[in-house]
Amino acid sequence: MSKRVHVTLPDKVFDTLQRWADDQGRPVANLVAYLVEKAVEEADTQGKIPLDEKHKQK
Repeated sequence: MSKRVHVTLPDKVFDTLQRWADDQGRPVANLVAYLVEKAVEEADTQGKIPLDEKHKQK
């Protein structure tokens, strides 16, 4: 199931994301969701995200 979050970005960051999203023909929200997903996957692969209690190996 997907979850929603609300973020506030500096104008310069939003404007940059807007240009990038426009170039790809997609909404800013869709681009940001993709970028966050990729960043989380990379951090997880690098072992930067701790396992929660129910996922820790016994």
